[in-house]
Amino acid sequence: MSVSRFRSLAPVRPAVPEDETALGELDRATWSTLHAVQPRPQPPYEPFFDERHLPGDYLVVEAVTGTDGVIMAGYVRLARPTPLVCNAHVRQIQGLAVADWARRRGVARALLHAAYAEARRQGAGRLTLRVLGHNTAAQALYASEGFAVEGVLPGEFFLGGRYVDDVLMGRSLTA
Repeated sequence: MSVSRFRSLAPVRPAVPEDETALGELDRATWSTLHAVQPRPQPPYEPFFDERHLPGDYLVVEAVTGTDGVIMAGYVRLARPTPLVCNAHVRQIQGLAVADWARRRGVARALLHAAYAEARRQGAGRLTLRVLGHNTAAQALYASEGFAVEGVLPGEFFLGGRYVDDVLMGRSLTA
């Protein structure tokens, strides 16, 4: 859905099962080889939520519009990178999507700030993520939010006819 004008952004909130359809639509609408390593989703679509991707893993932000009511502007998925007890102090951003019409309006930053707060609430002292090497806009956003490049897996993925690096970034949540 294209929205040229919205009145306001709603506060970031945890996802609920009823968000599944809107999140699936947003996920498909924002799919790009700039950030996705899986093929473009094709009908029939898989459920957005499943046993590995629970509503409680997601934070969402909606926009209040003049004509359409409330529509999904973006989401971030926050999860443990491993089930290991020795790694329980780390949370990982395992997906962040913002609708095209909502970009450059503070949605991604609002989602990141909510993710920091939620990760701290869960007892995490560190936050990590992975971003594709050719996604320079996302890397710049994360760097401006205090993430540092902590590793690069050169040519980890073959996307769009070329090899793409997997960039590992992280930041402390305690400082």
